[in-house]
Amino acid sequence: MTRAWVLHPDIRSDRQRRDPVMALDEAVALASALPGLEVVGQEVVPLPDPHPRALFGSGKIDELGERISAEGIELVLVDGPVTPVQQRNLEKAWKVKLLDRTGLILEIFSDRAATREGVLQVEMAHLSYQRTRLVRAWTHLERQRGGLGFVGGPGETQIEADRRAIDEQLVRLRRQLDKVVKTRSLHRKARAKVPYPIVALVGYTNAGKSTLFNRLTGAEVMAKDMLFATLDPTMRGVKLEDGPEVILSDTVGFISDLPTELVAAFRATLEEVLEADLIVHVRDISHPNAQEQADDVHAILASLGVAETTPQIEVWNKIDQLGPEAREAAMTRAERVPSIFALSAWTGEGMAPLLAGIARAIEGEKTREALHLGFEDGRKRAWLFERGLVEDEAQTEDGYDLHVRWTAKEAAQFEKV
Repeated sequence: MTRAWVLHPDIRSDRQRRDPVMALDEAVALASALPGLEVVGQEVVPLPDPHPRALFGSGKIDELGERISAEGIELVLVDGPVTPVQQRNLEKAWKVKLLDRTGLILEIFSDRAATREGVLQVEMAHLSYQRTRLVRAWTHLERQRGGLGFVGGPGETQIEADRRAIDEQLVRLRRQLDKVVKTRSLHRKARAKVPYPIVALVGYTNAGKSTLFNRLTGAEVMAKDMLFATLDPTMRGVKLEDGPEVILSDTVGFISDLPTELVAAFRATLEEVLEADLIVHVRDISHPNAQEQADDVHAILASLGVAETTPQIEVWNKIDQLGPEAREAAMTRAERVPSIFALSAWTGEGMAPLLAGIARAIEGEKTREALHLGFEDGRKRAWLFERGLVEDEAQTEDGYDLHVRWTAKEAAQFEKV
């Protein structure tokens, strides 16, 4: 096990946005999600202004360095952005490996990617990240290499050769990913021919999306109390009671300060959200930073280009982890807003109203209506029965009297049959 220490720089200009203690807890949870790491210490480090050369001042570097040496720390995780120069100087001063927030999340994603698409996306994100880290941290990066053009041009530095090699690898990966994306696009077009609405589950990581997905579909998607338990998207068909059949999509969890490399790399996967007919925002209502997490999710959805017209509903998950008073308050608040559903995906409490809400959001309110069809309207009668809209029927001398229960959308479609 690698002994790791987590530091959260409490930058003065950032204090209004993130609570440092909560941010440190999340960083520790991230580190704990990576196998092979043992978090032996954690600390919030007040930082009036980041030092451009080494992030911290020289006095703080020496103080932290003594503790790192005394504790036998092998890896320092800094919960925030660290420039290549800062990383090099801190590693040199402390004589340990250092990862910033982006590097840590990339390591977790590398460990979790299971499908071909996920592996390619993570590898591309890693290379894009490494490309910015090509600083002269090692002596060989300063050597000049000449030759006949097989390795590098005359006078080409090792950094330039490394950057060129990364660019070439990125091009190869992009071509492979384009093929995978094309296949996904063909699957999407095939689904479009069978008009099943797409319901996308989105939310902050560890909000309970996969648990809810398993509860709704009976699938066995990995669901654990850890950040980024699932990475690759999963889709299943679900028949809603008294509603349509839908395709439910479980997407990768979001997180505050999501690395730009990952947002770019996973855009193809997240296109499922852009294509969704309904977005179900799953929130961990028991988390002390639930509102801040929701704000981060809304910001990421906006950056992805999700249309404001796309219907959205909120699921306040994990009410089983609330105290009696907080639970009652959450239930009362949710009942007042038609688009909010308080439930526990773990125990199954509150699932029926959610299913009805999904059906209502997709189809609209259903109404009952009496119809009379002549014997010559066999096509319209068959259309109604195919969709299960007929509640009862009686044959008369000149046709059929039917009672149907349908939405305004279905009634409009019926007129065109």
